[in-house]
Amino acid sequence: MRILHDLCSLPTAPFLEHRIVEYVRQFVRARRNLRFTRDEHGNVLVALAGKRKRSPRWVFAAHIDHPGLVARRMVDRGTLDADFRGHVLAEYMRDTKVRFFDNGREVAGRVIHVTRRKDGLHARSVRVRVARAVPPGAIGMLDQGEGRIRAGKFYCRGCDDVAGAAAALAMIDRLRANPPASPVAVLLTRAEEEGFVGAIAAAQHPRLLRKTDRIISIETSAEQPYAPQGRGPIIRVGDRTSVFNSALTYFLTQQAEALRKRSASFHYQRALMPGGTCEATVYDAYGYRSAATCVALGNYHNMDRRRKKIGPEYVSVRDWNNMVKLFVAIARNAYTYQDGHASLRQAIETRFEKVRHLL
Repeated sequence: MRILHDLCSLPTAPFLEHRIVEYVRQFVRARRNLRFTRDEHGNVLVALAGKRKRSPRWVFAAHIDHPGLVARRMVDRGTLDADFRGHVLAEYMRDTKVRFFDNGREVAGRVIHVTRRKDGLHARSVRVRVARAVPPGAIGMLDQGEGRIRAGKFYCRGCDDVAGAAAALAMIDRLRANPPASPVAVLLTRAEEEGFVGAIAAAQHPRLLRKTDRIISIETSAEQPYAPQGRGPIIRVGDRTSVFNSALTYFLTQQAEALRKRSASFHYQRALMPGGTCEATVYDAYGYRSAATCVALGNYHNMDRRRKKIGPEYVSVRDWNNMVKLFVAIARNAYTYQDGHASLRQAIETRFEKVRHLL
């Protein structure tokens, strides 16, 4: 939980993920067996070698930005113009509190005017009343507080998708003392909230990725009535745009089901989550084997739709912990995976042999 709290409490916004990158760099430096690599686009890979060097690598991928602001210019001593990055409905932004971060300083402010994007719905820029001057380029976030736990839920100003990145780091931290057979890596991408920019760069210019990688895309996805919080992590069979690799998704389901049978406290769900498009679609479009997992997210993009106001995002602590357990199980058993639905065909054929005489 410490990784979840610390990572989600850091300021971040699309194209301004440097505070999280530095945290990850220090995370790797403090731990043996891990390797830190960045590509020319600023994406980060944290790698752990497996015991079987020729085994295909399993990459757990999450983005490290969250909808936020970037300071543009001071209009006068107490008024700041800032651009908004990511997608939040403009109507939710009126009179909301924001906070800017610059070299250890924090400057509180309140939105006094919102300019909409061309779609007429989402915020493009804001004018903010601030307590003191904010330099151009400073990160701004919706001021909903650092991480805290209340009634079994983790609340913070941003969980999407930093909570997913934290789960992947927690997994690799648990694996490093006794690495699994297959190599494992955590891919952390930039600027997902502005159109999967980091993931596209990673796929188009694969310095960090290999075509043989099996990619597990991680998200915190808007809660759906049929996939609620508290019922476990979700094996995400698809998103608004596409469905994911069938064989890889089946393998994830097998690992989750094995955990459920061993532990009464482990629960999981399997669902299509159409609240948005995730990076698994990007990897699939570029020819990578990709599947996806998520936990259900409350107040998606800080939008409390019941109150029509900005609010903290939140996830179930139990769901998040069980997602980490699932990642560890996937990594430990990755060496057993076979492409082409070999295990599913075996189960089908076993059933067939039992009843074929009735044909």
